[in-house]
Amino acid sequence: MTFLDRTTDARRFRHWEGNVEADYIYTSGVAGERFFVALRDEGRILASRCTSCDLNYLPPRMFCEDCFAELTEYLDVPKTGQVAAVTVAYEDRTGAKLSHPQVWGFVIFKGIRGGLLHRLLVPPARARAGLAVRPKLRPREARTGTIADIDGFEPVRF
Repeated sequence: MTFLDRTTDARRFRHWEGNVEADYIYTSGVAGERFFVALRDEGRILASRCTSCDLNYLPPRMFCEDCFAELTEYLDVPKTGQVAAVTVAYEDRTGAKLSHPQVWGFVIFKGIRGGLLHRLLVPPARARAGLAVRPKLRPREARTGTIADIDGFEPVRF
């Protein structure tokens, strides 16, 4: 059966051989572009704000998940966040062993719905949920307008 052939017998429709082209271009959208430009140019992490529901979203989005209002306002997220979940990677995405384990965490911010999944700049033994962290940004001249403009999140030292 080829890709263009049709069947009405579900028992015959199992697979086809060959390649399927899947070229695409991913764009970050209006809210994502504003987020990445602010991160690159000003070192600011932005959330979008719903004035109807009084909710703030990170990553920013164009419409409120609760009331479907269009979101046109943005605000800076707090300077410090809190680790909500942690994992440690010992292999890279291809399965090759890493020279040093990488610590990853989901970082949330007070008053913001959502958060960011990113590297934690702590040894695995110090990584834990509840850890207070702040973003460590790349130098201004090294930023490119991607999430990698944040080197990672480091513990807040008092």
